[in-house]
Amino acid sequence: MADESWRLPNSVQQLAATVQEPPSRYLLREHEGLDGHLAGAELPEQIPTIDLGLLSASNDAEEATKLRSALQSWGFFKVSNHGMETSMLDSVMTATREFFHLPLEEKKKCSNLIDGKHFQVEGYGNDQVKTQDQILDWSDRLHLRIEPEGGRNLAHWPTHPKSFRDDLHKYALKCKRIKGDILRAIAKLLELDEDSLVNQFNSNARTYSRFNYFPPCPRPDLVLGVKPHADFSVLTVLLMDKDVAGLQYLRDGTWYNVPAVCNHTLLINIGFAMEIMTNGIFTGPVHRVVTNADKERISVAMFYGVDPDHEIGPIAHLLRDEQPARYRKMKAKDLLVAQLDHFSQDRGAQIADGMNL
Repeated sequence: MADESWRLPNSVQQLAATVQEPPSRYLLREHEGLDGHLAGAELPEQIPTIDLGLLSASNDAEEATKLRSALQSWGFFKVSNHGMETSMLDSVMTATREFFHLPLEEKKKCSNLIDGKHFQVEGYGNDQVKTQDQILDWSDRLHLRIEPEGGRNLAHWPTHPKSFRDDLHKYALKCKRIKGDILRAIAKLLELDEDSLVNQFNSNARTYSRFNYFPPCPRPDLVLGVKPHADFSVLTVLLMDKDVAGLQYLRDGTWYNVPAVCNHTLLINIGFAMEIMTNGIFTGPVHRVVTNADKERISVAMFYGVDPDHEIGPIAHLLRDEQPARYRKMKAKDLLVAQLDHFSQDRGAQIADGMNL
């Protein structure tokens, strides 16, 4: 039987503690990592910050204009006045860090490998390795289904730290409200019925949380924490590390650094499913995570997707004779498979090319 041990990467956290140089499977190809390619540029302007309280409660025209500008220029923005207490954000990040600092055997109780060798998305570990020449990310993750709530697989939800499950449940409820407020605001920008985007989510719509751990890396000039990609989701809510930067967004061929801030920040970006629904009026931004030579970094992403059997396509009310459909319709589950295959094989960031009519 052929040796397929390459499909089972080691814990990067454990690897970082034992090696002086990253293994070759993590190194970017020569043309991708030289001459400061990973350093990134400073943002030409501050990240737009949307006051969600004003936007959702009073239909504030200034906030709506800021939101439209953010979506058209970057595809992401920060939110303030979102009703999430700082103490709650602190608790989520503390619980996340404590989980990743547990002994490896304790974390493996939540493993994403069935019988130690068969990959599944949910659980603790690494992303799927499909080919022997696939460049691996310098990160570990815990991936959990949040919705439908009845579909939660609690076998993968950590019991240590003890606050983890309760913190995540409360945080998910708050994020769901934020998602609804943002989707209604975007619908208004597009002159659609206020609930037209919210109604894309039926009782079987999927929400996943992803807890990311990026250990220090001895070669941040040659290794990525997460390779370039655009989120598949309709919307992503990202809780950022307040001390260590690493997130970069691509615009017009240049990678821009998203700076760390002194308090925990919620960053929102739209995904590829939203790009298709809006017929390309708003596009899902390509982003990646770089590594740090000295410091660990954590983040928590909440991904909001539709029912896997839901057919994703441009919303009819956005189509005109002069603006016909740019994307073909496809079931969400088929689109997700295509996206995962696309990015795992390092084909670049333009999966939309395969969806164009």
